[in-house]
Amino acid sequence: MIPPAWRPRLFAPAAVAATALAFALYARVEWPWVLLGWVGLVPWLAALDRVSTARGALASGLLMCLAFTAAVFGWFVDAIQNYTNAPWTVAVLVLLLLAPLLQPQLIAFALARHVARRSGAGWWRAALTGAFVYVGTEWASPKLFSDTIGHGLYASALLRQAADLAGAPGLTFVLLLGNECALAIVRALAAPVPFVQRRSRALLPAGALAALVLALAAYGALRLRQLRHDERPAAPVTAGVVQADIDHYDRLAAELGTFDAVRMILDTYFALSSQVLQHNHPDLLIWPETVYPTTFGSPKSEDGAAFDRKIGAFVARAGVPLVFGAYDADGGREFNAAVFLEPTADRRLAFETYRKQRLFPLTERVPAVLDSGLVRRWLPWLGTWKPGRGRQVLSLPLRGGRTVRVAPLICYDAVDPSLAIDAVRQGAELIVTLSNDSWFASGTGPHLHLVVSAFRSIETRRPQLRATNTGISAIITPTGGLLGTIGVHGRDALVAAVTPTHGVTTLMLAWGDWFGPTALVCGAALLALALLWKTVAAS
Repeated sequence: MIPPAWRPRLFAPAAVAATALAFALYARVEWPWVLLGWVGLVPWLAALDRVSTARGALASGLLMCLAFTAAVFGWFVDAIQNYTNAPWTVAVLVLLLLAPLLQPQLIAFALARHVARRSGAGWWRAALTGAFVYVGTEWASPKLFSDTIGHGLYASALLRQAADLAGAPGLTFVLLLGNECALAIVRALAAPVPFVQRRSRALLPAGALAALVLALAAYGALRLRQLRHDERPAAPVTAGVVQADIDHYDRLAAELGTFDAVRMILDTYFALSSQVLQHNHPDLLIWPETVYPTTFGSPKSEDGAAFDRKIGAFVARAGVPLVFGAYDADGGREFNAAVFLEPTADRRLAFETYRKQRLFPLTERVPAVLDSGLVRRWLPWLGTWKPGRGRQVLSLPLRGGRTVRVAPLICYDAVDPSLAIDAVRQGAELIVTLSNDSWFASGTGPHLHLVVSAFRSIETRRPQLRATNTGISAIITPTGGLLGTIGVHGRDALVAAVTPTHGVTTLMLAWGDWFGPTALVCGAALLALALLWKTVAAS
């Protein structure tokens, strides 16, 4: 039995724990946990309403930030260990220290909502202020994973379709308002007044919550119907996506030697691809990011040149183009690259290259201010790649004289909506994503990365072919549906036909990633209005 005097002190941490648990389940992005997205914030919002000072709101936001990060991104501890060989305790400490950078919107939201409520703003104005600041902060801050709670609605084929209007941030905005409605319902029903009055007070927020859900569902149903009828006649492209479940190339090279490690990797992918060619007759083959762990087309040794020729000979025999991850070199700089290798009768290496533009902080790219010999001696795992520039659309010749225009994305590129949007604006009909997810191939990490990638197809209404080395590889439709997947640590090939999309447009394609900056401006304006109103009232 908890003593009555202790209950107020325990309410806040218990509320934070309840919300963190709800979102740990919601982050599984599957039914029935998707429903928690609409009510998971309610315990914490109720605790925020009890806070009487800005300092208390800041503390509550920071506590929620830590709990949310630990609950939803606990898998990142294994990733840190996996990549740096750091002890588990150090990896946990790093994750918690990163929490304000991973989820800064929770702190900003707590402060903004507190200020709005204390200024005398009504329920709806306070809710709008908090929601706009939440989404605007996510857009303005360098969030490591570009995650947002709107991604969780991917589990609903209907509700996720509205992402072609305002992206996942737009869905987040609706969810935040939905949670505010749910809290208002709970507060109305718990009020110490007759039942008739409680029911009457709950009607408005209940109707608003129902309207939010029904609006998303109705739009989703309408959009799905439109997309079925708007399909342009086009020849489908049959793709073979290969996943060999080979990872940790550095450890493999240390064990087998560099030459034997590369040979084993290539031989495995050749064997799996040959099975696809024999039984399915694809139009193209796709291998994952950095599957060829050296430069292609500019070999560093005779062995490298021999491997280049071996890949070229395989493509020539197959008679279909191959898209695969490798390195690219230029003027002493190296890039993470996607190679588009075409078959030629004389076995020449005819290819084009896309260079990864968004590099993962530290592990792939180090800011110049931190890049020194001393830092690299302390942290030998720091990356050395440079961000790519240049073409975002590549034309890939297929058999029969056809050509498909491809938007290539490499791993971290897929978290940035603007890259896919810009490529589709330039005429891309198909998204091809290569990824190396082996360093976080545990927990919900691989699934969350797949979900984020799928939103690029919903926003642009282009199909997507996604190849990873350890999973999850997938073939994604313009509605975000999955034609097939290869799970984590699966060794298999995935074959499916997709239809390159022509002419279908969306608000996201027309306006770009517009909702984040709009929310930031609206949130700042509402917050300024709340502060002004409080000043006027005080005077």
